[in-house]
Amino acid sequence: MKKAKVSVIKKKIGRPATGIGTLLGIRWHEPALKAIDDWRREQPDLPARGEAIRRLVEQALAKGGKR
Repeated sequence: MKKAKVSVIKKKIGRPATGIGTLLGIRWHEPALKAIDDWRREQPDLPARGEAIRRLVEQALAKGGKR
């Protein structure tokens, strides 16, 4: 008698990929983090730190201009 071949599908560990955007891992100094946290606490919806950074970057880019 032949044994039946069993295939096992391994589940990937971690959060599923969204396929949107590029992950950036950057190191922040405490004064910058404090300024970001102070800004986000002033927002009516208290965004997460990552969302606050995205909003601040969008605001800066919308203003345009060069340094």
